[in-house]
Amino acid sequence: MTVVALRPDPLLPADLLAHLDAQLASVTRLLEIALAQGAAIRAQDVDTVVRQVAAFQAELERRTRVEDDRSRLLARAGTLLGLVPSAVTLTQLTATMAPDDGALVQRRSDELQRLLAELMREHSHNQALMRQELAFLDHLLGQLDPHAPAPVYEARGTRRRPPAADPARRQLDLHA
Repeated sequence: MTVVALRPDPLLPADLLAHLDAQLASVTRLLEIALAQGAAIRAQDVDTVVRQVAAFQAELERRTRVEDDRSRLLARAGTLLGLVPSAVTLTQLTATMAPDDGALVQRRSDELQRLLAELMREHSHNQALMRQELAFLDHLLGQLDPHAPAPVYEARGTRRRPPAADPARRQLDLHA
């Protein structure tokens, strides 16, 4: 497929590379945060988990600028190609560039995709670990109040009602 640019934009390759570098830096920071969060979850270090959640949220907020830049680049590319921004593909865009620039853009895009996939995996693992920790906490809290109607944790992951309390056996004797 040959793409003919309606009007050349000599600055677009450099701007696109700068944008991809910003994307890579942001995703790298998110991945570092997710890895630190996973380690903190495994170590049951609640303070660090909370700090990492705040850091993750702050980086997501900073990404709004990166996404705004992405929208502007797509609008420029759409104008260049005679397309609406949402229809612009990387293949179409790199076809308007010098071969070396196009290859560099493609490599950076591939690296971004790899890092995003790794970030998604780590984030999914962290979510699973948090669900396990919260299920165990639910189990412990259920043990403190055997009359609580909430279901409790079982090793195989199913939920059951706590057994009827034995009045002769109390987990916490709060009566003096």
